[in-house]
Amino acid sequence: MASHVRVSKKAALLALIAATGVSLAPIPAAADGRTAPQPALSTAGEQAVTAPGIPRLPGGLSALSWLVADAETGSVLAARSPHRKLAPASTLKTLFAVTVLPKFSAGAVRQVSSADLDGIGSGSSVVGIQQGRRYTVADLWRGVFLRSGNDAVHVLASMNGGWQTTAREMQQTARRLGAHDTTVKSPDGYDAPGQVSSAYDLTVFARAGLANDDFARYCATARATFPGAGGSTTIENTNRLLAGSHGMSRYPGIIGVKNGYTSKAGNTLIAAARRNGRTLLVTVLNPQSAVPNAVYKEAGALLDWGFGTAGSTQPVGTLHAVKAAYHGGPMRPVAAQATGAETRESSPWRPALVLGAGGAGLAVVALGALLARWRQPRPAGRRGDGG
Repeated sequence: MASHVRVSKKAALLALIAATGVSLAPIPAAADGRTAPQPALSTAGEQAVTAPGIPRLPGGLSALSWLVADAETGSVLAARSPHRKLAPASTLKTLFAVTVLPKFSAGAVRQVSSADLDGIGSGSSVVGIQQGRRYTVADLWRGVFLRSGNDAVHVLASMNGGWQTTAREMQQTARRLGAHDTTVKSPDGYDAPGQVSSAYDLTVFARAGLANDDFARYCATARATFPGAGGSTTIENTNRLLAGSHGMSRYPGIIGVKNGYTSKAGNTLIAAARRNGRTLLVTVLNPQSAVPNAVYKEAGALLDWGFGTAGSTQPVGTLHAVKAAYHGGPMRPVAAQATGAETRESSPWRPALVLGAGGAGLAVVALGALLARWRQPRPAGRRGDGG
């Protein structure tokens, strides 16, 4: 579907519909507030359809908020307090990536200045960016996705016009995606007064991100090399479901997305996995259980439940579909693929469509890809983001 012809938004959308062979009718609600023919999610309480033949939700779920969604259709399969406004920690980096990642080529180089590193919060997780050293944009994004490096976020935000400019653009992106629970104060997810998001919004961000092949590749990378003081070093993804570390096995079919921790947010996680042609998204915010790795275990249990429904359950709501926004230039692929050295060396999956290639799902993924054309275990006693 690649094309190098500059076309209007309308023409691009019509071409997309013709190519996919579907109408707009099955696509979930657009970000302008129109509703899809599914029930609205309530703001509180546990929501799931119970009926004979539908698996029961897993027991022992202690998270203040969680959500399970089908990434292809946008259907919300079950949720608890999905619009509850909570501190997001580093899961907010998904919105940062959706906003900033399309703006700079992976091979672009930045020589880091002292100003680039100003304002990094005390106790923040860092990947080890050094003043005066040159890094490619790809290096910086690996620092963001694998090590949750707030130092890498600061450098990319400086490239994007500064910290406040980036926060403002992230806020605008959230609204364009139909995410109305999110208030951005600190683009790296570090605790800041008034900064909140929700399981619903974070799932929307991850879904939009997975429609971008670069986002999908970075968030699926378990291990990679990174420039270090003595040459290069190996960094491992802090998402334990992906890396299979710290007492957790790698989740079957895992393809990302992002974890986080702050003292205010607790442990947070957005996880995506694909099995038997279905891609599910699960967001878990602030488990109250004292069980080790609770956020990963609860996310894994919810993914198991979602895959176990095998299409038997009825949705309790829908995610907003991203609005088409095409500003000319080549059309991007309609679905993200894992390609390149990161897949060969360290990704836990091989080239495959992330969100599926049929029916309404293809159209939704393609709309998510068009978004890219816009201008675009928890560390004890630490306040900063450890994930």
